[in-house]
Amino acid sequence: MNPLSVTPSSSSSSSSTPALLSPFINQSPLRLTPSSLSLPSRRRVRVSFPRNSADPSPSDDSAASATPSTTTTSVFGERKELTGIQPLVDSLSPPLRLASSTVILAGAVAAGYGLGLRLGGTRNLALGGAAVMGAAGGAMVYALNASVPEVAAASLHNYVAGFDDPGAVKKEEIEQIAKKYGVSKTDQVFSAELSELYCRFVSSVLPPGSEDLKGNEVETIINFKKALGIDDPDAAAMHMEIGRRIFRQRLETGDRDGDVEQRRAFQKLVYVSSLVFGEASSFLLPWKRVFKVTDSQVEISIRDNAQRLYASKLKSVGKDIDVEQLVSLRESQLSYRLSDEVLYSTGLKQVVEEIDVILAFNDGLISLKNHADADRFARGVGPVSVLGGEYASDRKMDDLKLLYRVYVTDALSSGRMEDSKVASMNQLKNIFGLGKRESEAITLEVTSKVYRKRLSQAVSGGDLEVADSKAAFLQNLCEELHFDPLKAKEIHEEIYRQKLQQCIADGELSDADVKSLLRLRVMLCIPEQTIEAAHADICGGLFEKVVKDAIASGIDGYDMDVRKAVRKAAHGLKLSREAAMSIASKAVRKIFVTYVKRARSSDNRTESAKELKKMIAFNSLVVTELVADIKGESSDIKPEEPVKVEEKKQVDEEDEWDEEEWESLESLKKVKPGKELDAKIGKPGQSEINLKDDLPLRERTDLYKTYLLYCLTGEVTRIPFGAQITTKKDDSEFVFLSQLGNILGLTVKEIVDVHRGLAEQAFRQQAEVILADGQLTKAKVEQLDEVQKQVGLPAEYAQKVIKNITTTKMAAALETAVARGRLNMKQIRELKEANVEIDSMISEKLRENLFKKTIDEIFSSGTGEFDEVEVYEKMPAELNINADKAKGVVHELARSRLSNSLIQAVALLRQRNRAGVVSALNDMLASDKAVPAEPLKWEVPEELSDLFTIYMRSDPAPEKLSRLQYLLGISDSTAVALRDVKDQVLSVGAEEEEFAF
Repeated sequence: MNPLSVTPSSSSSSSSTPALLSPFINQSPLRLTPSSLSLPSRRRVRVSFPRNSADPSPSDDSAASATPSTTTTSVFGERKELTGIQPLVDSLSPPLRLASSTVILAGAVAAGYGLGLRLGGTRNLALGGAAVMGAAGGAMVYALNASVPEVAAASLHNYVAGFDDPGAVKKEEIEQIAKKYGVSKTDQVFSAELSELYCRFVSSVLPPGSEDLKGNEVETIINFKKALGIDDPDAAAMHMEIGRRIFRQRLETGDRDGDVEQRRAFQKLVYVSSLVFGEASSFLLPWKRVFKVTDSQVEISIRDNAQRLYASKLKSVGKDIDVEQLVSLRESQLSYRLSDEVLYSTGLKQVVEEIDVILAFNDGLISLKNHADADRFARGVGPVSVLGGEYASDRKMDDLKLLYRVYVTDALSSGRMEDSKVASMNQLKNIFGLGKRESEAITLEVTSKVYRKRLSQAVSGGDLEVADSKAAFLQNLCEELHFDPLKAKEIHEEIYRQKLQQCIADGELSDADVKSLLRLRVMLCIPEQTIEAAHADICGGLFEKVVKDAIASGIDGYDMDVRKAVRKAAHGLKLSREAAMSIASKAVRKIFVTYVKRARSSDNRTESAKELKKMIAFNSLVVTELVADIKGESSDIKPEEPVKVEEKKQVDEEDEWDEEEWESLESLKKVKPGKELDAKIGKPGQSEINLKDDLPLRERTDLYKTYLLYCLTGEVTRIPFGAQITTKKDDSEFVFLSQLGNILGLTVKEIVDVHRGLAEQAFRQQAEVILADGQLTKAKVEQLDEVQKQVGLPAEYAQKVIKNITTTKMAAALETAVARGRLNMKQIRELKEANVEIDSMISEKLRENLFKKTIDEIFSSGTGEFDEVEVYEKMPAELNINADKAKGVVHELARSRLSNSLIQAVALLRQRNRAGVVSALNDMLASDKAVPAEPLKWEVPEELSDLFTIYMRSDPAPEKLSRLQYLLGISDSTAVALRDVKDQVLSVGAEEEEFAF
């Protein structure tokens, strides 16, 4: 915002800068009369504020006209008379004035030329005469045109001063005046006259200091400003000038009584000005800079005057209030810029008085209810309540809550809660029908504000600091307010957090800040764990941002400036090393996980290894430096404590693994910690931050294995025509492999397992070729020993591989037999009796397939038998498969076989294959035993009867025949009839024979 300067051109006393003192202190009375606020007749106004395109003023039609207490002449001064050449200028229009100027200049030149020629007789003298007379004519023309702005300003003044009602001034007529004289409204003289007229008018509209605003001042000023067409910056300058004059008036009067009027006059100016310019007032009216007032003083000026105006408006409202009055009150509140919160406090006293009347009435009723002669009273005497009825709606209940809040606020207005007020609040809660939770929430909100205020006073006044027992002081404060100490603790924590946030605004905690926070903590009795949590949250959040910025700088961007920022945050925020490392670890691990995701999504092993290598470089060049900066150590040497802990861990783990295993595995020897590896590493990579808790062990070992294979096989580059080139890597890659193990958080045991697993894989591949026929001879044993030494696999693991291969060969033969159907349950039982481990020889899937095949054979055997113990218990146990899963397979097959058996039986019936029909129906009965079914449906009922008749002729067991009757849906009467005619020819056969003939 640019500064505003108003520089009168009159005496130095009027242009001197006023003393920069608050107008609210030691001010003298002032009556704003037009004579005391008149501006010099001519002045220059320089406004460097930015123009505001928004026009907050209402329309002229809706504005109320001003009716100043003084006459228009006294407001704007006497009419200005034209003197000298001004009457002539006033009578000339711009075109005529231009023509006249031309004529005057041409006539002067011609006259000078003729006079010089007549007197001198030479051309040179004639030209000289023309020049002299032309200069005189030019001076005359200049004087004529120079007086135009003054004449226009005088005409403007006389036009405005000529109205009895300044509200009748029209913008169009003022623009016509400027057009008449050919001047711009931005001309200094014309603009100064506009500013003077506006300043005089504003001064006349504002009432004297002892009088209140009437409410129409803002609208009147806005309408007049709009009529004048004066810009907001120029108008704002006049408001500031009025403020200066009010302030200078204070210097001329010194009585204390007049100070009140002076203060109110300035407050009214601030309030009216803020409404006139709206949101633009914040930068158009620099009260704080010019008059050294605070923002709160400006807010008080606005609030107090808005309250007075609204209170005056309320007085006009009687008991018979209607909707229009309520709407008018709301509109007035908004136009006065009176907030709801302040509005409520405006009528607080009157509201409380009415509530006291209600409470007194309620107390009287309670007394009557408890009266000794209450039995003689009319029934129904007791405490009142508005619960239900018209107050049952949420809107009405909100009004009751508001009244309750007002009463609680008044009860705490003295800074303490009297016991009598507590009882009254309980009564009021019952009268209003408020629930316990609702009333407690309102009370807590109000009491919290009062507690904060009392606490602030105790801290700023020093009472809390000098108290012998801070805890007792705070406890007493809670008791005075009837405030929950636990809620008070929450407020203490919030205050401490706010103070902490202020202290770390510059990114660090100074010693003074630490002392200030300690002082606050002691005074508020905040526990240590609460302090630590606040620092971890607030300081930790700021430190986390610094860490993320440092990490985001990348390998090339982690320079000295970044390191300084990290060190400043780590040590300046006074975080513990553990807390700082925890924050850094969280941010770094996210980056590590990003690298891991890229490695997993790579197209091949080489690309995956390259991503892992980037992660290793990031750890060495960024994370290692970050950890060193957090600890305040050099990254060129290993920290002592972590190394000792890690070495102890490694020693403990190495006790479980023979040294021969390290020496036997060539790949493992290259990554085992030692002097050679330390020499190759140079600057050691940190290992405190790793992915142990972020990735499962299987994934971490797979990543390590990927890079290990990259170290062993080298980089593979594919070229056209399907060929590839392998670039062998030297042992230096194992240095990065060691660092990768640290980043992945792998233990020594886990690393050994990976290396041994690869060696075992290589040995297995060659051993399978050697033992292709499954026979183990002496020559093959010697050959396998040689392979074992080459890959460096310990003997015990080599023997396990050999045994596994030979066992697998046998298992393959068994699986082939199962797959080809040459192995059944009888043979399986024989193998188990021979101590053959069926579980390891035959895969679970094949065993399940064998079970399924056996069940299928049972359902297609044609016997109609189904042994549940055999199927559900013995067979799953012998095949070592899941019994529940096996039972599900049986049920699935039974349901499928049930419908298929019926279809098959009908098909055989039509083929006149009676034995096949009986067999198919038995299969259906066996399936039904496994999964009991509902009666089956068929499109040709006669065929179902034929099926039943054929089965009945096979002399089945009664229970089977009865179950078949149920499944085929044959009624008892039909079954009896079919039994009677079972010797007759089948209906289907008879039809087919008849059809044949």
